[in-house]
Amino acid sequence: LRKCCRSLREVVARYVQVTPHHREMTLSCCLSFFILQIVSIFSNNVAPDRIQTFVIPHSHMDVGWVYTVQESMHAYAANVYTSVTEELMKEKHRKFIVVEQEFFRLWWDTVATDKHKKQVGQLLKEGRLEFIIGGQVMHDEAVTDLEDQILQLTEGHGFLYETFGVRPQYSWHVDPFGASAATPVVFALAGFNAHLISRIDYDLKDDMQKKKKLQFVWRGSQSLGEQQEIFTHTMDQFSYCTPSYIPFSNRSGFYWNGVALFPNPPEDGVYPNMSLPVTSDTLHSYAKTMADNIKQRAAWFRTNHVLWPWGCDKQFFNSSVQFHNMDPLLDYINQHSDEFGVTVQYATLSEYFQAVHNANLSWDVRNNQDFLPYSTDPFQAWTGFYASRSVLKGVARRASSLLYAAESLFTRYRSTYPDGPVPKDWALQQLRSLRWAVSEVATHFIVVILFWCLTRCNAEITNVSFVRFNIMMASRERSPPRLLTCM
Repeated sequence: LRKCCRSLREVVARYVQVTPHHREMTLSCCLSFFILQIVSIFSNNVAPDRIQTFVIPHSHMDVGWVYTVQESMHAYAANVYTSVTEELMKEKHRKFIVVEQEFFRLWWDTVATDKHKKQVGQLLKEGRLEFIIGGQVMHDEAVTDLEDQILQLTEGHGFLYETFGVRPQYSWHVDPFGASAATPVVFALAGFNAHLISRIDYDLKDDMQKKKKLQFVWRGSQSLGEQQEIFTHTMDQFSYCTPSYIPFSNRSGFYWNGVALFPNPPEDGVYPNMSLPVTSDTLHSYAKTMADNIKQRAAWFRTNHVLWPWGCDKQFFNSSVQFHNMDPLLDYINQHSDEFGVTVQYATLSEYFQAVHNANLSWDVRNNQDFLPYSTDPFQAWTGFYASRSVLKGVARRASSLLYAAESLFTRYRSTYPDGPVPKDWALQQLRSLRWAVSEVATHFIVVILFWCLTRCNAEITNVSFVRFNIMMASRERSPPRLLTCM
């Protein structure tokens, strides 16, 4: 810089003495020369843009996986929402996303106190708690019926709108075994702004990572085309779980509350495989491990924004210990961002997608090709569940058909006989219970949940008393009844 200033003075003095009438022109040229010299000096020392990391706390609660809904509620699910609500209220920078409505609705109806409900409303207004997908479950995309997929989605959305006046804007389809082109069509038509998937063929994902093609615009319908296109984000090879390997410990990393225990939570609060706590001795090692993983992921995407999911199956049942360890870790990384080359922040999914949108890039378009079947390794195609448990799947289909018939008949009955003998409130409650049960079997077809839900379905179907409706309709209607849907 001193050399530039000395050169500028020499040039100005020389030319001003020779041609004073060109002073203005000379000074302008010298100023340009001065700026170019500065740029040339500092151009090689400009730090690249730091990677902006969106740490998204979540718990994948997998309705019906191995354990029944009641068993999961008792062992961990109820504690997730209670502890998350309480911990978010303690610190303004903490955030969380809620995905499946099955457990949240049960918690809201049977566990949450008035204080918890008021806090949830406040967190939603502040944007620190966000509902994602909003369906009862994260529906399977290979073997479930389209009507059942829509049913479980509208069932959950109806609850959210009636209770909070909100409508989910984004999907989080991280665990279905493959991704169907029909799903982005449904979500786009439902008003979603972006779609997120994870489980696709391992070879294809590896190729997409190398070419930075994990994000694209998906037009899943040939007939609808651009009318239903939706921006789609594919999670990288680490999927929706936090990387569990940490080189300085033989325990899993970033899972400070450990692993949920069934059938009962431990009385002493000590769970298996609780991660090494964040202390002054482990803080830098944790920070370096996290920053290295963030930079590895950033290389697979086109923008400098990284979605870093913090959580996994059945996590955050003790949110206090989770946030107590992560808070100082994020602070430390941000304080040493020059060293690590990244910044980190708690975020919701909408904040991440908004940042990617603001990058204002053009994206490749994927047409109606799906990501089925799903494979994890050579000779490891997950196709067995397409044909297994056929009897149970048949019962699920029958329950869905009977639900549609019950809603149609009851709607016709009420429109024709508004003062009929069947109590309206009682009948609507039976239909609601049946809708809830049918929604539950739209997730992975697991034997445990099917036996439980289908038993419940058959009980509710009996309560609706189809025979009574059918006799009344047949005896009093001259023309075939027009099918309507009960809303």
